[in-house]
Amino acid sequence: MSCCPVERFAALDVLPFLRAAFVRRCEGIDVLTDRETAMRRLWAVHRETADAAGFAGRPFAVAEQVHGAVVARVDTAGSAPVPGADGLVTASRDLCLAIYVADCAAVYLADRKGRAIGLVHSGRKGTEQKIVSAAIRKMQEEFGCEPSDLVVQISPCIRPPHYEVDIAPAIAAQAREAGVRDVHDCGTCTASDPEKYYSYRREKGKTGRLLALLALT
Repeated sequence: MSCCPVERFAALDVLPFLRAAFVRRCEGIDVLTDRETAMRRLWAVHRETADAAGFAGRPFAVAEQVHGAVVARVDTAGSAPVPGADGLVTASRDLCLAIYVADCAAVYLADRKGRAIGLVHSGRKGTEQKIVSAAIRKMQEEFGCEPSDLVVQISPCIRPPHYEVDIAPAIAAQAREAGVRDVHDCGTCTASDPEKYYSYRREKGKTGRLLALLALT
């Protein structure tokens, strides 16, 4: 089994204490099915890709992802997703934050001083509920991270004309309103490039999931 292609972000790669990756569409795996089956088929190649991308030895900490605005602190990776959460923050170097998306944005948050990281699933509902703002507050409350010390990176996500709402600018605006100065958006639309990305809308719900990964090293 070959690894999936991996995308990286320059704004995060310059931070020496951090490893970030965005796992793209995996060739040769049938995902024209329900979410649970697709995720089960993707698991082994996602784990292998993560290991090859520098996350070997780190278990995934995963959120349940219910399209809400709950952000949870995680100190250890459990066998089950964190219930009710769409965002995770940590200061642990023994795990890897993982978020699955297929049109929604994965939003990476990193403290420039290396104190903590966060990873958020922000679709239309989560963006409307300002989950990124909640994640910034959580990092400040739990780890003393000042918003001005944070770097925020928005992953590929669905954008107009393939979707009636442009969530990426709204996410960026929330981060800036919270005091983050260093905000980056890759500008890529998942629905525009079927060879690289899964898209829930374009593929009418029967598709795989892209995987956002973030860890302190």
